[in-house]
Amino acid sequence: MSTFSVVIPVYKEEDNVPRVYERLAPVLDELAGVTDWEIVFSLDPSPDATEQRILELRERDPRVKLLRFSRRFGQPAATLAGMAATSGDEVVVIDCDLQDPPELIPELHAKALEGFEVVYAQRRTREGETLPKRIVASLGYRVINRISEVDIPPNTGDFRLMSRRVVDNVVSLNESHGFLRGLVGFVGFRQTSVQYDRDPRSAGQSKYNPFLGSILIGMNGVIGFSRRPLNLISVTGIVLSFASFLFALVYLIFKLTGAQHFPTGNPTIVILVSLFSGIQLLSLGVMGEYVGRIYDEVKRRPRVIVESAHGIDPDARLLREDGVLDTARR
Repeated sequence: MSTFSVVIPVYKEEDNVPRVYERLAPVLDELAGVTDWEIVFSLDPSPDATEQRILELRERDPRVKLLRFSRRFGQPAATLAGMAATSGDEVVVIDCDLQDPPELIPELHAKALEGFEVVYAQRRTREGETLPKRIVASLGYRVINRISEVDIPPNTGDFRLMSRRVVDNVVSLNESHGFLRGLVGFVGFRQTSVQYDRDPRSAGQSKYNPFLGSILIGMNGVIGFSRRPLNLISVTGIVLSFASFLFALVYLIFKLTGAQHFPTGNPTIVILVSLFSGIQLLSLGVMGEYVGRIYDEVKRRPRVIVESAHGIDPDARLLREDGVLDTARR
């Protein structure tokens, strides 16, 4: 017999909060071998009635719980904070927009009963997503899988089931940029997948930029779990230095032989200066991404600050008196 937790990061989802509960509760009630369950809404402060809707659900069902942060920290931080606040033997992370169907959870749980400690939901189709977003996602997964130092399965999001041991290890990493797919891949353990068709959003609008949002998430995956871009800069520098040497040698030969048609003057200079300037700026940008993440990590600022908590066991949520979610003691 076991307990079960569901983490739902949420921001401006007043219409979807009741819907996700109505679909989740019957599913959780029927899970094999589960004696008790909880739903932890991990809330970035919203200008709409999202918080009120969650508290209304809590009045009806005390198994609905709420973490409210002091400001908007973003979905990755909210997800990891919600995971730290859970007490279940198994934890599922799912979005509030119902694109990931709660009815898939029994299949994830069945795989966990077979001994798998991570069961991630892998998308067969992506209904309701624009063509540019699907293209960016497809290319992004290919790039990440090719250069990443950990295994990040393609066509997966945060929708997955994790054992208590996996959750504790992921939370204890305490990284500022919480790319959950990479963190779960890093901690390892036995993992498998369940395929499904992703539904269109139930209500409301996505809070991510349809193009840049996917790129920024992908950058976290690339920068956080691979040093290949830095290696590529070194290789590019070597190749261009060698090419410059050959170009200078050819220039000298043509000059000494008195060739009349060798291109010289401003066009050549402009092309070469533009090329090398662009490569230098690109290289500085890549190094800046790594340095920026080092800067974020060495400051050791808390991932989130909790303003209020409803129904969270103090021992489970590890809240210090100042409201900071303390993940170091896991």
